[in-house]
Amino acid sequence: MKISVAIPTSSLQDESLKIDKTRKISVLARACAIFKIDTIYVYNEGNNGSDGSFMTMILRYLETPQFLRRRLFQKVNDLKFAGVLHPLRIPSHNTPTNAKKIVAGDIREGVIVTVKGKKFVDVGINQLIQFYGKTPTGKRVTIQFKEGYPRLSVKEIDNSESKTYWGYDVKERSNLFSLLSEWKGNIIITSRKGKTVTKEHLEKYTKSEENLLVVFGSPEKGVHEIIGGRMNKVQNSKSLNFFPNQATETVRLEEALLGTLAIINAQK
Repeated sequence: MKISVAIPTSSLQDESLKIDKTRKISVLARACAIFKIDTIYVYNEGNNGSDGSFMTMILRYLETPQFLRRRLFQKVNDLKFAGVLHPLRIPSHNTPTNAKKIVAGDIREGVIVTVKGKKFVDVGINQLIQFYGKTPTGKRVTIQFKEGYPRLSVKEIDNSESKTYWGYDVKERSNLFSLLSEWKGNIIITSRKGKTVTKEHLEKYTKSEENLLVVFGSPEKGVHEIIGGRMNKVQNSKSLNFFPNQATETVRLEEALLGTLAIINAQK
């Protein structure tokens, strides 16, 4: 079972400064990486289009290995406060730069470059490796070494072939209802209006092979308010309250994400 999450663009509206928005996104990314989230869906909610694109960029930037960022991200104002971001330190980031340590079977992230009409892949070592795959120049790619040092030949693979967690994907959606309508699998809607979560509730999902989408609302609107009268059209969903008897008026997204995913993870 793979777990994905849906978070709203409006989750940044409590932060007025870009540096604070950046810090918040960093916390969200860390939470998703800790609990091996497959895909983060950023759905539009309210008039927060710019926050949505900003959130998506920072999430993707954090998930990209540090040695590839200069090739894949231009110097833009949205990355002005990248220095406050906490690194994810997931397996795809923790790779040695010494080519002599590479052995057959190693998996790495790289970016395709062209030199004198030939395609190579930059995987963060002190040399480029010739590439014969179909991925175009400038694009990120996951490769596996067919031969280690000194020959260093590679093949392109899907990152799902890694035996360890390799990072999350980030996708934008115009609204939450369209995302829920398209989702193939189970859905948990986090809500104060839901039933208090129990071990029995979660076992239905954690023991299933179907993928799970965990949905979070905005600071001002819960998921039920966002969906409105179309709630009964959402298939395979259940509303659960992961914070019963909360003393605070609201639970912030970064708190809800960590708490909810920790509870789900404990039942896996």
